[in-house]
Amino acid sequence: MAEDASMNGACHCGTVRLRVKLSNGLRSARRCDCSFCRMRGAVVVSAALDDLQVMAGADALSTYQFNTMTAKHHFCSVCGIYTHHQRRSNPNQYGVNVAILEGVSPFDFREVLVMDGVHHPSDGHPGDGVAGILRYEPADKKKAR
Repeated sequence: MAEDASMNGACHCGTVRLRVKLSNGLRSARRCDCSFCRMRGAVVVSAALDDLQVMAGADALSTYQFNTMTAKHHFCSVCGIYTHHQRRSNPNQYGVNVAILEGVSPFDFREVLVMDGVHHPSDGHPGDGVAGILRYEPADKKKAR
């Protein structure tokens, strides 16, 4: 994927549609282990705030915030799918759910970096901010049958 890859995305029901220019293509894919992201389970990629446009359904987006109230997590109020969030680690960026992007699945990534949201760098915790790596290995479909 090109460095300036622009992609279309939509929630499950199609009410919320967006267009996004990814900062580093799909190479920025990551997850987080904070209490909210652990439950949400999404793989996200990065985009600058100015590089995401909600093309339809802006009025259907709901926002959830907690703890420091810095991150803003957006989801479709009709189908409940998380679409994107303004990051706490870098409020000048959005994390965009790869599962809403056309032609992309979270299972396309063999390895995904997991960021340490439990010991968040913004809280003064030392380290590189990495908690680990999540790996996906597809089952051999012939053996599964």
